[in-house]
Amino acid sequence: MTPLDWLAIFLPVAVVLTVVIYARRFMTSVADFMTGGRAAGRYLISMSRSEMGWGAIMVVGLFQVFYQSGFTTMWWQQFAVPASVVVAMTGFVYYRYRQTRAMTLAQFFELRYSRRFRIFTGALGFFAGIMNFGIVPCVGARFFVSFLQLPQETLLLGVHVPTYLFFMAGFLTLSVGLTASGGLVTLLAGGCVQGIFSQVAMLIVIIGLLPIYPWHDARAVLLHQPTEHSLINPFDSFATADFNLWWVLMSLFLNQVYGTMAWQNNHAYNAAGGTPHEARMGNFLTSWITSGQLASITLLGIFTFTFLHLPAHADAAAPVRAALGQLSDPTTREQARLPATLAAMLPPGLKGLLGAVILMGIITGDGIHLHSWSSIFVQDVLMPLRTRFLPVRQHLAWLRLSVIGVALFAFGFGALFRQTEYVMMWLQVTTAIFLGGAGSAIIGGLYWSRGTTAGAWAGMLTGSLLSVGGIIARLLDAQFAWNGMEIAFVAALAAILVYTSVSLATCRQPHNMDQLLHRGAYKVETESDSEEPPLARRFSASRIIGIDNSFPRRDRWIAHSIFWWSAGWFLAVLAGTLLEFFRPIPEDAWAVYWHWASIRIPLAVACLTCVWFVRGGTRDLFAYFTHLRHKRVDIHDDGTVAHESQAIAVKEIIPRGERRSYKMPSKE
Repeated sequence: MTPLDWLAIFLPVAVVLTVVIYARRFMTSVADFMTGGRAAGRYLISMSRSEMGWGAIMVVGLFQVFYQSGFTTMWWQQFAVPASVVVAMTGFVYYRYRQTRAMTLAQFFELRYSRRFRIFTGALGFFAGIMNFGIVPCVGARFFVSFLQLPQETLLLGVHVPTYLFFMAGFLTLSVGLTASGGLVTLLAGGCVQGIFSQVAMLIVIIGLLPIYPWHDARAVLLHQPTEHSLINPFDSFATADFNLWWVLMSLFLNQVYGTMAWQNNHAYNAAGGTPHEARMGNFLTSWITSGQLASITLLGIFTFTFLHLPAHADAAAPVRAALGQLSDPTTREQARLPATLAAMLPPGLKGLLGAVILMGIITGDGIHLHSWSSIFVQDVLMPLRTRFLPVRQHLAWLRLSVIGVALFAFGFGALFRQTEYVMMWLQVTTAIFLGGAGSAIIGGLYWSRGTTAGAWAGMLTGSLLSVGGIIARLLDAQFAWNGMEIAFVAALAAILVYTSVSLATCRQPHNMDQLLHRGAYKVETESDSEEPPLARRFSASRIIGIDNSFPRRDRWIAHSIFWWSAGWFLAVLAGTLLEFFRPIPEDAWAVYWHWASIRIPLAVACLTCVWFVRGGTRDLFAYFTHLRHKRVDIHDDGTVAHESQAIAVKEIIPRGERRSYKMPSKE
């Protein structure tokens, strides 16, 4: 690391800390801590939310997928693009959830089902979340140990201590400070600034590496693979284990349709939008940024794969192979391959920029996890058990202490737990502990008036027990027939069947959906678009996409442009798949396709996207601060369902400047 690299790392971090310190002054209520005051614009939401994608856990996990399957997985993933875009555009789940005005998913479960179900799902979601989060700080810390080329162990007071523990402690401390100081207010503001920097920095890194590792070198390496294990021809890769066609299809169903909004690792963003439409657009634009992140990580994978396997780089790659060979644990060695290689191949300046992007992704990503799981524990486990009013200061103190508690658990888990799965497989199977049954309860609760509490209990227990059983089976036998994705898929199908069957058998009276969604006589006056707008006229393109009357002209253009862009890639993949059945496509043609599809076109789009989102994020950040400065807050808005009717009836609204001297009334 050169002085230029250290400057590239610490300068943007200092800017982010300055913004965070400024933003924390606006956090003075539970609603601010939990939802950022429900005042965020679409670009603020998308830029901050997508910053999780630059964390080491996602970069390493996606690199492992590319290293195993190359471009072949990306080919099959294009079949999922139209579905994910339509889900985002229609506001599937997100729009109606925002209409409920719930702060957490379990609060929605109490509104729709029962308080006992809320407490159970809150506890279950918290357990699944901390198990899922347990390896995240550990992977980030190990990334930087390898990236900075430090020894794996450090001598401390005569004891050999793993070096990554020091990094893990430091990163968690920064994340706790970011989260506990201002909740979602500081996460939104800091994440947006980091997102702006990451967009620009990654573009510079990719453009800087292209002349050093040109496509013709990568092409030679990618084409040199055994039969049935091709990295560029998806029809010659069916012997690839784990990350194959079936993995893509199951992931599409679980993560982009059935599991929409079920996994609560960033649940606060679902309620942070200034209006339901802004929340929908924020989620939609996040999917666009995420696709760009995937393209960038794929390019890093191409550069790394070329560096390790091209004979011309054999001498430079030899120290990397030697360092990896010293790691006895195969899982740790797999995770260290990317950072160790990047450290050896990146020139000065670019190394610092990439390090800054990953570092800020770790801090913000860990902060979002800490906020999510700690708030779920307080809001959905502790608070529903109370029968008396909890003052705002004490409520915030509980939330902050819970943040510290989750961080301490993650440190202990990362220090003691031995990882045996690929990163993406572990994340999927632990997610399924909650998502396996929650998907049926969410979709059924929001869209089916005949879904019952008994059905929700039955579906949730079925999905959870099957997922936990699968985890135990994998831990006891590494050769268990099903991988993490397959376990999650079977659990979800079983939960759907059980939820539907039990609901049909126990439904006596349909649920009042107007009251749940604040429509008609239950409309909240402060919501400018609490009513769900009707879709466009029948059989039109707008109706197919999901555009309704809440879309102004500019949003319609954005929605149509992104949808048809995604649909174009889908049609290209569909045409290529059909052509392959009649006339197999030669390997050279596949290489040409991926040259355009993975480098040239994404790079051109990234330049335009960078300008677009940097401008939008900057504008939304200033507008957000202006709104918070003059916002009037409902003091009863703390996520307590039993108190919601009083909050709507009394409407005890006070200005921010008078809040500190205001004597809090009783909630009884």
